Amino acid sequence: MDSLNKISKPVAYELKQFEPYFRASLKSKVPLLDIITNYVIRRKGKQMRPLLVFLSAGLLGSINPKTKTAAALIELLHTATLIHDDVVDEADTRRGFFSVKALWKSKIAVLVGDFMLSKGLLLAVENEAFDILKIVSEAVREMAEGELLQIEKSRKLDISEDVYFDIITKKTATLTAACTAAGAQSVNAGKSQVEKLKLFGQYAGIAFQIKDDLFDYQKTGLTGKPAGNDIQEKKMTLPLIYALNNAISKEKKHILRIIGNSKKSQNKIEEVHNFVRKNGGLEYTEKKMLEFRDKAIAQLNSFEESEIKSSLCELIFFITLRNS
Repeated sequence: MDSLNKISKPVAYELKQFEPYFRASLKSKVPLLDIITNYVIRRKGKQMRPLLVFLSAGLLGSINPKTKTAAALIELLHTATLIHDDVVDEADTRRGFFSVKALWKSKIAVLVGDFMLSKGLLLAVENEAFDILKIVSEAVREMAEGELLQIEKSRKLDISEDVYFDIITKKTATLTAACTAAGAQSVNAGKSQVEKLKLFGQYAGIAFQIKDDLFDYQKTGLTGKPAGNDIQEKKMTLPLIYALNNAISKEKKHILRIIGNSKKSQNKIEEVHNFVRKNGGLEYTEKKMLEFRDKAIAQLNSFEESEIKSSLCELIFFITLRNS
């Protein structure tokens, strides 16, 4: 967390101001809603999305009220999707704590997610941040498309590398791209500058997801999810896709049979892990992650040197070197 504090330093004041602003944006006259939203706020993660919004705005101009609106809209949307995801996935925990779905059941969790989404939309409309709303609405559409594409392909276990990148771009990278584009847009940056920051966010988001996929092959306890969780859920990620593409036909069919089974023993998961390691899946995936890290940094080359530019570069290294 020390490295993240260092990265956040140029916008530390704005991030500190953002916390009460975000909390106030969730206020309700319904006591149950206040109890649940307070629970969610207390267990929020690293605040990476607001950080990306503020750094992107600060790179190109002066952070202003519209920047705060953009950060709050994206954070409300992101929080709503996490709550809904836990209902869809029937997940009882989130970052090591009980999920809203586990504590208050599915119906309430869905309604709380809807409430947060509506709060974000109203915040944008009330502040007349329609250009920001357009950026975020496009991200919501792509996230939904990515989720549905993954579900469709997971049923058939036929995800190619191209489809994998399409899925993670839509599911994950589109939101980080919305953060950086919205931050730039909030300070009225030029179209080409907004596009460069959007691509920076997209490549950063892809690198982030690839790193997450590598965590599935680490020992349980290093991250918020158990090792082998993706395999248990039949998720075809890059290490596995690459290994399958480089395996002999008989071995490939055997591994696909294991993945296709609804319940897999720890021994079977370990067999898949060993197969991926043997066929170079981890090395290839690490190489692709570093390629996207470098592509993200390249988008910043045309901007003047500054403390904020350094923070954005350091953030990419943080994303690809993190342990959780």
